[in-house]
Amino acid sequence: MSQLLSLKSLMLSVFATVFISSAMADDWPQWRGPNRDGVWKETGILDRFPSEQLEILWRVPIGAGYCGPTVADGRLYVMDRQIEPSQVERILCFDAKSGAELWSHSYACEYSISYPAGPRASVTVEDGRAYALGAMGHFHCLDASSGLELWKKDLSSEYEIRTPIWGIAAAPLIYEDLVILQIGGAGAACVIALHKKDGDQQWSALSDRASYSAPIIVEQAGRPVVICWTGDSVAGLDPSSGSVFWQHSFPPRNMIIGVPTPVIKKDLLFVSSFYDGSLMLRMNQDRPAVELVWQRSGTNEKNTDALHCMIGTPILTDDYIYGVDSYGELRCLDAETGDRIWEDKTATPRARWSTIHMVTNQDRVWMFNERGQLIIARLSSQGFDEISRTQLISPTTVQLRQRGGVCWSHPAFANRHIFARNDTELVCASLEAER
Repeated sequence: MSQLLSLKSLMLSVFATVFISSAMADDWPQWRGPNRDGVWKETGILDRFPSEQLEILWRVPIGAGYCGPTVADGRLYVMDRQIEPSQVERILCFDAKSGAELWSHSYACEYSISYPAGPRASVTVEDGRAYALGAMGHFHCLDASSGLELWKKDLSSEYEIRTPIWGIAAAPLIYEDLVILQIGGAGAACVIALHKKDGDQQWSALSDRASYSAPIIVEQAGRPVVICWTGDSVAGLDPSSGSVFWQHSFPPRNMIIGVPTPVIKKDLLFVSSFYDGSLMLRMNQDRPAVELVWQRSGTNEKNTDALHCMIGTPILTDDYIYGVDSYGELRCLDAETGDRIWEDKTATPRARWSTIHMVTNQDRVWMFNERGQLIIARLSSQGFDEISRTQLISPTTVQLRQRGGVCWSHPAFANRHIFARNDTELVCASLEAER
C-alpha cells in the first residue's frame, strides 16, 4: 500500500510539474527572443485567428521608429523619436498587461541619417538593466524597473563612428559581464565590448565598417563564439577578449545593406543581403574556423539568384532555407546548394524591400508582414501553407507614403501575447488558445 501511495504521489508530482511547465509563460527580453534565434517556445497558443481583425487588448500612442518591442518581468520596452518641440530619442517602459506607461527617458538627438523615422535597435533587458542603443550612437544603461540612468555613452564621438547611411541598428548583446555592440568605430573598433555595469571598454575588434545586423552568440568547437556580420565580412570573435577566431570576406558590391541576423543550424551559418545575395558557411567543429559552402547572387536587385533578403531574417532548417527576397518573394532554397525549390508572392505584397518577420513555434511559422498582417503558416519543401491570417496593426506613412506606409518593426511574442508597433501606436493582443 505504501508503495502504491508513493507511486501515486510521484505521478501527481510529475503531472503537476508538467502542468506548471506547460503553463509557464516566456519573456521576449531581447532582439528575436530569449535566445536571439526567432524561436517562440510557449504552448497553449491558438491554432487559427477568430476574425479578420485581431482583438486589441490595449493600445498606447508612441512616436516613430523601427525599434521592435521587448518584454521582461511584466514590463515592455521600446524606443521612439520626437521632433517637436525639439529632436529627442526616447526610451519607454510600459506595463505589459495594461499598457500603462511606467517611465520614460529622453535625450537630445539630431538625426543626419536616411529614413529618419526613429531608433532601430531593440532594447536588451538583462539582470534588472535595460540597454538602449540609439540611431546616432547614444547608448544608455538604465534601471529596468525605474528608468534611473545608471550610465551612458556617446559612442559616436568617443569612437569616431562612421555612421551608416541608415544609422546604428544592431541590438546590444549581453555575454557574461559584457555588453557587445556593432558600431563601426574608427580603427579596430567596428565591434566593442563594454562592462555592463559601468560602461568601461573591455575590448574592441575589427576595422570593418558597420552593418545593421545584430551579433549573436553560438557554440563552436566547444567554446562560445560571437558571430558578427559587418559591412565587410562575417567574423567569429572570442567574446571574452575580442580576438578574431576567423573572418570571411563578404564586401558589398554596391552599398552596405546587411540587415538580417545571421542564422545557424548545426554547423551551417547563413547570411543574405539585398544587393549581394546569399552566403553559406560551414563552421568547423574541431577548431573555430569556417569554410565556404556556396555563395550566390543575381545580376541586380530585380534579377536575383537564390535569396536577396532585405529586412526579415530567414529561417534555416536541416535541409532548407525560407526567406523573403528583394521585392517580397517568399522563397524556399535547398540549403546545400542555394537552388530555389519554390516561390510564393501572396504572403506580402510585391514592393521594393517588402518584408516579413518570421518566428517559429513548434511546427508553425508566425509571420508579421509589412502591411501589419499576422499569418500562421507551415513552411516545407512542398510550399507555403497559409493556415490563418488577420490584421493586427495598420501600416503608417512616416516612411514610404507612396505605397501606403509600412510596418517594419519586429513584434515581440511573450506571455501568449503579441506586442507590435508602427509609427503612431503600440498594441497588444492575446494569442492564447481558448480553454
